[in-house]
Amino acid sequence: MPINKKPNITTKLPSVGTTIFTVMSALATECKAINLSQGFPNFPASDELISLVNKYMKMGYNQYAPMMGVKELRETISEKIANLYHVNYHPDSEITVTSGGTEALFAAISAVVKKGDEVIVFEPAYDSYVPAIELNGGVPVYISLKYPDYKINWDQVKNKITNKTKLIIVNTPHNPTGAVLDETDLEKLSEIVRDTNIFLVSDEVYEHIVFDHLKHHSFMTVPELQQRSFVISSFGKTFHVTGWKTGYGVAPKELTTEFRKIHQFLTFSTFTPLQYALAEFLKDSANYNGVPSFYEKKRNTFLESVKNSKFTFQPSKGSYFQNLCYSKISNENDYDLALRLTKEIGVASIPLSVFYHDKKDENILRFCFAKDNETLFRAGERLSKLL
Repeated sequence: MPINKKPNITTKLPSVGTTIFTVMSALATECKAINLSQGFPNFPASDELISLVNKYMKMGYNQYAPMMGVKELRETISEKIANLYHVNYHPDSEITVTSGGTEALFAAISAVVKKGDEVIVFEPAYDSYVPAIELNGGVPVYISLKYPDYKINWDQVKNKITNKTKLIIVNTPHNPTGAVLDETDLEKLSEIVRDTNIFLVSDEVYEHIVFDHLKHHSFMTVPELQQRSFVISSFGKTFHVTGWKTGYGVAPKELTTEFRKIHQFLTFSTFTPLQYALAEFLKDSANYNGVPSFYEKKRNTFLESVKNSKFTFQPSKGSYFQNLCYSKISNENDYDLALRLTKEIGVASIPLSVFYHDKKDENILRFCFAKDNETLFRAGERLSKLL
């Protein structure tokens, strides 16, 4: 009998392997290290929120939710946006609940990017952007932000614009650098995209994690940006429930129509009882208005714990990540040092070079401070012993 020939698969993402987050978390577990690599809290979510999920499970809300999300949650998101940003999005036609921010990002990118379209990406960049661009036939155009403040050079952006530019992806507050855009940034971007056919994706999943009396400037607050933007947010980041994978995307009606065409074939709908629970929990604005001060204390605790070390740093302005520069400690590349620190002193981090397409190494490690204070102090104590 002849042996059937096996089909050969050609990868669509040849440069993609196992993510660094999986690698470092697995190594942290193996070495029993303190895991400050992957971005998830190690403290419990609100008892009230968990009780609300249980409540709606027991009430029988356990079947498919509507594709665009439970009406009550969409209405509450609309109210929240109006209260915070004084902008109106219609809950039926402009707000979509998604299975996490990453799903929303993929749907938004897929909605507008076609073969040959150029997409401007600022590096260091969250690792889902470029694969989504490439899977849709787009071409990433990289702009590298500079240490230590990682400010966007808008003249450089203007010079990168071509007749093929379809999309610009922006992340504020920024993962992995903790940088935050200000009013001037939004004004300059508005000038660049005015009278163009360029769309925007604004990744604002850390919108409630901004420090030092700074304000989160959402793209939805500037009409020139709002009319061409998919704005993405995440309940997982805000309410310490990253494993629930629940987020949302807001956009003008015509953009949302295309967004939903993609969304319905990715996950169709998102876990139903969570949506009802979040709708009720969001009614009390204290549940999200207290998040900035909560995480600012976490950042300060971590920085206090490493103040006597040889690491240098600029305090994070937003997100729950802090970068530390180790140039006074070692000449190793950041990937090797991250591995060594996990194995030898028991603290896991993420090398910043993995957020660059060319693996640019500036001797920076990223640490997640969404941890209880005891964990942060223990990690800081170990890091401070490095000579």
